[in-house]
Amino acid sequence: MRLLHTMLRVGDLQRSIDFYTKVMGMQLLRTTERPEQKYSLAFVGYGTNPEHAELELTYNHGVDAYDLGSAYGHIAIAVPDAYAACERIRANGGAVTREAGPVKGGSTVIAFVTDPDGYKIELIERKGE
Repeated sequence: MRLLHTMLRVGDLQRSIDFYTKVMGMQLLRTTERPEQKYSLAFVGYGTNPEHAELELTYNHGVDAYDLGSAYGHIAIAVPDAYAACERIRANGGAVTREAGPVKGGSTVIAFVTDPDGYKIELIERKGE
């Protein structure tokens, strides 16, 4: 078994595509329109299946916001330098919600950013990524 993708419901598909491609540096991999079913999809990622997991951004026509609830945690992305990643994300209009620094009780450097729909993304520093 292998993780293929994670689906996130978004309130504005183009806004989310722009965030994940222009701010987070992902590629738009493919889109699907289902007008009869009233939804649109965009898959983004740093590569395609089977080598990389993807994010499926789902826009349900007419729904512009979701209650994320208290169960959702975050997506984690490996970065070679969390400090530089925060600078780049901020320079491209992204919201850094926890500056880069060691995780509490440890030495791994992490940071958090938030996407336009409020989903949290953890950046985990891994040299060589």
